[in-house]
Amino acid sequence: MGLVTISKRLQTIARYCPKGARVADIGSDHALLASYLLVEEIASYVIAGELNEGPYQAARKQIDALPRARDRASVRKGDGLAVLAPGEADVVCIAGMGGQLIVSILEAGIDKLEGVQRLILQPNVGEELVRRWFLQNGWQLVAESILQEDGIIYEILVATPGEAALPYEGQQRSREELLRLGPFLWAEKQPLLGEKWQREKEKWTKVLSSLERSDKPEAAERMQQIQKEIEWIDEVIACLHMDKP
Repeated sequence: MGLVTISKRLQTIARYCPKGARVADIGSDHALLASYLLVEEIASYVIAGELNEGPYQAARKQIDALPRARDRASVRKGDGLAVLAPGEADVVCIAGMGGQLIVSILEAGIDKLEGVQRLILQPNVGEELVRRWFLQNGWQLVAESILQEDGIIYEILVATPGEAALPYEGQQRSREELLRLGPFLWAEKQPLLGEKWQREKEKWTKVLSSLERSDKPEAAERMQQIQKEIEWIDEVIACLHMDKP
């Protein structure tokens, strides 16, 4: 039945959706994930939420083109989780936005998460903010994936209601560090994790060299902070190489 082609990133998200679940995809990007979940008989019902008129119409068109989708799908226009009624979804997916925006969507619609069994979130940046939100709101991180597509590295974070602190216990790194690194990604010593932090180091090295040309008094202090960050990243990368299975 494979009528819908989706990216590796969205396929990875789809793999985390339990069979038969009612899935809400917030900021659905043309309802591609929602369509795939229906066509592949993964979700029993999908809700695609879009904030703006253009993407909303595109999502509707996409869903309308699917056979037998009409009674198993709903495309809605609204801000974040405002498109949901409490208890309407088992799984909420939010992908392709910054971590800060994802957190503000969850925060604003926190009452809509009642009855939700799983959050599958893919922040483009600011993964740490999402993990921190889980920790502060009683969501237990249960799985993480890291993948590369078209030269971009993505992390996918999956959480269920539970013991939020559990993934951070019994590891050699502090909780603060694991919020940045990802407790599962760190434990698995994913090669892509080294690549991600290598890129991060290059970014900070560039910032450092431009600061070296600055004669502003605050530049020296900022340079010290960045130097410390680079040293931390170096140590992380060295650990990843050392512990390679």
